[in-house]
Amino acid sequence: MRAFIALLGTLLLTGCLASDPLSAKNDPQSPWWELGFTEPYYMEVWVEDSAVEDINGKLFHRTGRGTASGGDLGYKKEWARGWSEVGGDGRSVIGADLPKRIFVRWQSVVEPQTYRVWIDIPEEARQIMRKTTARRCPETPKQTASYMASVNLGLAPGGIVQVWVRDECHHPIKVTRAQAEIEPLGPHLGKSNGHYYPQSENSKQYIEKYGIPYGSW
Repeated sequence: MRAFIALLGTLLLTGCLASDPLSAKNDPQSPWWELGFTEPYYMEVWVEDSAVEDINGKLFHRTGRGTASGGDLGYKKEWARGWSEVGGDGRSVIGADLPKRIFVRWQSVVEPQTYRVWIDIPEEARQIMRKTTARRCPETPKQTASYMASVNLGLAPGGIVQVWVRDECHHPIKVTRAQAEIEPLGPHLGKSNGHYYPQSENSKQYIEKYGIPYGSW
């Protein structure tokens, strides 16, 4: 009798999974998540360092550095106001569970200024990250779910940080915002004689025409 009940339970569970077209249980997925960086158009940044503390209290150093996702769209309008696009490229945080908080130190090349901040990641963000690999998008139920969850940090002049995660349909969802403090040692922790990452000519021309739209992020 017990064996029959166990078999019946297994069949019912299998039937439920088979009848749920949005389940991603059997879709390929990474055990890790990725961290990426975005800049407003023409507001160029250089990420000097980043770190992650996961929900188990484990600290991961050097989780990403370099340029951020942005773009050059010409000079016909003020493209830099607000966040028009969230970059999709990131780096896997190998070995980390979901993030509890994230550190970033970066150069706002266009000011120029160097900022640093620890950002607390809310539970809402982690719930979305779990769902994005566990469920397929209702808009495209035949496509496999996201292979990897992601966190993207938008870095703007004035030390503004905007944080997004992506839902099961790859849409960026804003989950928190932070104000960074100025790094007192300056660029490269004072090891570059005050020299910043070079600003591109396109960025210079844009800012000469429109300026830096503080307060729009």
